[in-house]
Amino acid sequence: MLFNSLRFLYVFLPITYAGFWLLHRKTHRYFWLALTGYLFYASWNYKFCALMAFSTAVAYLAGHGLLRWQGPRLRLLCLVVPVTADLALLGFFKYWNFAVDNANHATAWLGIPAALPLFDIVLPVGISFYTFHTVTYIVDSYRGLIKPTRNVFEFACYVSLFAQLVAGPIVRFRQIEGDLDRIDRVDRRNALNVAWSFFAIGLAKKVLLADSIAAIVNPAFLRYEDLGTLGTWACMLGYTYQLYFDFSGYSDMAVGLGYLFGLRLPQNFNSPYKALDPADFWRRWHISLSSFLRDYVYIPLGGSRCSPLAANRNLLVTMLLGGLWHGANWTFVVWGGYHGVLLVLHRLVHEPWDRLSPFARRLTTFVLVVVGLVFFRAGDFTMAATMLQRMFVWHSGAAPVGGETLVVLLGVAAVLAHVGPNTFELDHAWSAPAVAGLALLFVLCLVSIAGFEVSPFLYFQF
Repeated sequence: MLFNSLRFLYVFLPITYAGFWLLHRKTHRYFWLALTGYLFYASWNYKFCALMAFSTAVAYLAGHGLLRWQGPRLRLLCLVVPVTADLALLGFFKYWNFAVDNANHATAWLGIPAALPLFDIVLPVGISFYTFHTVTYIVDSYRGLIKPTRNVFEFACYVSLFAQLVAGPIVRFRQIEGDLDRIDRVDRRNALNVAWSFFAIGLAKKVLLADSIAAIVNPAFLRYEDLGTLGTWACMLGYTYQLYFDFSGYSDMAVGLGYLFGLRLPQNFNSPYKALDPADFWRRWHISLSSFLRDYVYIPLGGSRCSPLAANRNLLVTMLLGGLWHGANWTFVVWGGYHGVLLVLHRLVHEPWDRLSPFARRLTTFVLVVVGLVFFRAGDFTMAATMLQRMFVWHSGAAPVGGETLVVLLGVAAVLAHVGPNTFELDHAWSAPAVAGLALLFVLCLVSIAGFEVSPFLYFQF
């Protein structure tokens, strides 16, 4: 079930919303949100609900153990065992065939007659996101940053909250702990305007802009060998904006849905294409993931509290793992390593870089992001190499079908991404013009959803 589907908008959301506000006790509301989260997840594959329930139970019991035991060995056990179990499940479903395929190629190259089995594995939707929720909960409980909850329904509600279940943002328990505690005292009318404003804007980003760009660039990428230099750049710019408006649109909708139930989810995008340098980009792009990598990978590795060489190593390792998180493909690893190298180089030249004009810094950073996304979009290195060669060596090949429309869409996307405010910078006040504008956007989205095939969000695959 997708946020941009009629089944969600006309059936699931109204029933979930009405049921929540008909209930008044805290535990009843926890149970309702947990139940609807599992029903939402079951709409993809009900069998994987057991996997999410297992991960939830393991993390909940770990929290109970950390509440009960104060001895360092037992506390360490409550950290290591559940985190290992969660990551092992994620590793199996997401990376087993990738690891086995590479191992088999290596043994064949070495002449070793051995082959590990490949399995027909279906990747559970959202497993990366809810696994990171349980991992952050366990680690933060161990560090003493939060007090584990004793209410199993509260924790189940946190893990399975449908608003952020399948594509984030990665919400740490401490970020909504206060809202969960006050869930029985929420005023239904409070922030209702903010909720629907966020949701309508996010839906418009996805349906009207990202999907319109995708309708032109996706067919063009299928025949990337025929594209000329201008066509390749146009498609990559289109994908760069598509990815941003698709994922930030989902994140805006998630925030809006959270407000409907009194839960304030964190900002996930802060105008990333206005970034002045690679470090600034990662402070603005997919904030919940970049902060996760910083707090749970980079800093534990030593962060910058070591020699410059070791700090650069920590940065590269973190970004390589961040790339691998996006998918079991070496192109994602290279994309992560590419950004790691950019971050290291910026550290080395930040003084002369900062003397450049803001326009030059923003433009250069954006172009570097676009070039890196070639590896993110390409299915293999052959496609990536061909596209990079087309981009930097002149070819007078074909243009994407619908190129004139794409130019208009790129212009609109560029103004919104580089000049306009992001959703969190708006005041969401319900004046008559604002309500009329949002209503018009919403109606246009409904017409588009009813008339065309519903498009999934890009980050569902990660």
